[in-house]
Amino acid sequence: MNTLIEELRDLKLAIFDLDGVVYRGKALISDVDKVIKTLKEISVQVVYNSNNSTATRKMYVERLNKMNIASEENDFYTSASITSSEITKLKQDSNIFIIGEIGLQKELEAKGHHIITDEQRYEEVDFVIVGLDRHFTYEKLAIAQRCILEGHAQFYATNADSTLPAATRILPGAGVMVNALRTCTSQEPIKIFGKPSPFGINLILEERNINPEYAGIFGDRLNTDILAGNRAGIKTIAVLTGITSEEEITRVKERTARSPDQASLIPNLVFSSLKDIFY
Repeated sequence: MNTLIEELRDLKLAIFDLDGVVYRGKALISDVDKVIKTLKEISVQVVYNSNNSTATRKMYVERLNKMNIASEENDFYTSASITSSEITKLKQDSNIFIIGEIGLQKELEAKGHHIITDEQRYEEVDFVIVGLDRHFTYEKLAIAQRCILEGHAQFYATNADSTLPAATRILPGAGVMVNALRTCTSQEPIKIFGKPSPFGINLILEERNINPEYAGIFGDRLNTDILAGNRAGIKTIAVLTGITSEEEITRVKERTARSPDQASLIPNLVFSSLKDIFY
């Protein structure tokens, strides 16, 4: 298992989604550690681009290490790290109220921002940023609403995934929280930083100095991973170990025949597992 199939022979950079591609829940998907090790042995760079904003990049390094996958913090481009970088460009040393977890909080704090939790300081909040929050409450939603409607806070989101693949089931994703705030403020997020925006992929290509024709994204979602990859002009590979099924891809192809605007959801390749990238 060390020869890439013909369609990927020119691959120099492999961009992996995490949930549903590398692991599901806390369980490594079969043989993914061997696939990643082999790619590195044949000089293919491996990085990770995840919409999940709940963990820090350090936590991801530790998580993959337990799965026998060596990595470094700068191998990870999460919706939290991308969001914090972009918010910093808008305003440094800002006050932020988040609906989210430690990954988003720590990435923002690392850039010098202040996380506001006291509702009475709502007028001081510059940005409300929404990500996946597994401790989401009515109180958090009410504070975020007040920061936007009664204060001057601007509304941003890490990602809008409707679902999240867990070990044995599908769970609600960050899009549920984003839609809740959208509903009670009648405002759209100014920007959603995660996939399907191609921003993260373009950032990776720039930092790694790789032309799009030599890069590929391996993802389990058509409307995030594959759409983002197609928008960035790189190879797109759907892996059927997460959200997307072969039946869904067939339905999208059938709709594309009637409505060409669906074409951006179609991957270049479809694999049942990552092992299929080798002969």
